[in-house]
This record gives sequence, C-alpha cells and structure tokens, in this order.
Amino acid sequence: MTSNVLKIRPIVESVNMSTRIYEQLKAAILNMNIYDPDAELRLDERSLSDQFGSSRTPLREALTRLDQDGLVKILPRRGIIIVRKTKAEILEMITVWAALESMAARLACEAASDEDLAELQTLIDAYDSTQVDRYMSEYSDDNIRFHSTIIRLSDCELISQMTDSLFMHVRAIRRRTIFERDRAQRSVRDHSKIVKALVKRDGDLASKLVREHTMKLHEHVSRHVELD
Repeated sequence: MTSNVLKIRPIVESVNMSTRIYEQLKAAILNMNIYDPDAELRLDERSLSDQFGSSRTPLREALTRLDQDGLVKILPRRGIIIVRKTKAEILEMITVWAALESMAARLACEAASDEDLAELQTLIDAYDSTQVDRYMSEYSDDNIRFHSTIIRLSDCELISQMTDSLFMHVRAIRRRTIFERDRAQRSVRDHSKIVKALVKRDGDLASKLVREHTMKLHEHVSRHVELD
C-alpha cells in the first residue's frame, strides 16, 4: 500500500550523488498518494538534505531534474512542492489513458503469450467481487499492476513511453477512488471480462472493455471527486 508521505533512505555520498537522489526522490514521489486530502506536498530542502545525508548541491541538481520532469515545482522564495494536477487536467489524462490502454489491449491480443495472459489472470483470481472489501489494500496495488501489465503486454514501446508521463497521476487517482462507491467490486467484475476477451484473442472486445472500464473512472472523478 502506498503512503501519502515521502519516504527517504540515506544515500552514501558518491560521484553520482545527484543521480541517486533524483532516482530515489522520483520513486518516493511516484509511490505517494498525492491526491489524498492529507498528502504532504511541500518539500523542505534542509530536511531532505539531512534525510539523504548529502550536501545541498547534489540535492538541488536532483530537484532541478524533477522540476524539468514536471514532478515538482520550484517556487522562488516559497520552496518546493510536489505537483498535483487540476480536476480538468486529470480528466483529460484519464481520457488519453483510456485511448492508449484500449489500443494496448488490442495489441496484447496478438503479442501476448498464453503465459503472459495467465499472469493477468492471477491478479484477479484472488478476489471475489462480493468480498473484495476485505482485501482493499492488496486489491488497490493489484488494480494498478493489472493496468500496467496490459500496457506492457502490448509490446509497443511508444505506448509505454506515453503512458509513463500519465502514470503517476492516473495511478494516484485510481488509488484514491478505488475505495469509493463500490468501485472495487465493479472493478473486479470488469477485469474478469477483460481477461476473458484477451484470452479469446478478441481484440475488438478487449479494446472496448478496457476503454469503457477506464471511462467509468472518468465519470466517477467528474461526478464525485473534488481536486481543485
């Protein structure tokens, strides 16, 4: 289960210190529930320097790279904040994700092996739609793995690259909303139908089901989630 606070481990000083700080900070940010109402989005340079056990120079270099990635924003005289998107931006991201994952599902029908699809099946076998509430933390993680696996099984590098830029925000909003209004139960049922279509190598149906499934998230966020 992810957290809504940044988790940092000390790093031994080295020539690639800034790169190592960048990689760990990026991973820590991606692992946060940044859309949790209580998420701590402000980063303190002095505190981070102490946590990493580093000087300020490599930390600032890492933060500059994260700013260029769009993961943080460095505000002169106001500090550093982790970037959260507006509701309108999130809805656009979900729409684009729906289109990309829909095509990924179609491609996976041709590219994925039977063993690959069995991997997807294992992500839903542990859950019954009537009892998934007992395992919400586990299902939240497996829900993300399910969608990431479809992208990977498309064997399309460009789709993977394009979804990478959306992944942090779409994943975070999925995590926040999976607990709301019986979404987990409906998600399990949808995932089962998607896997059956993939196993049958029915690209049209798999593509349609994935797109409709993701657009249900769009509808939920539009109607029930306040972000701005």
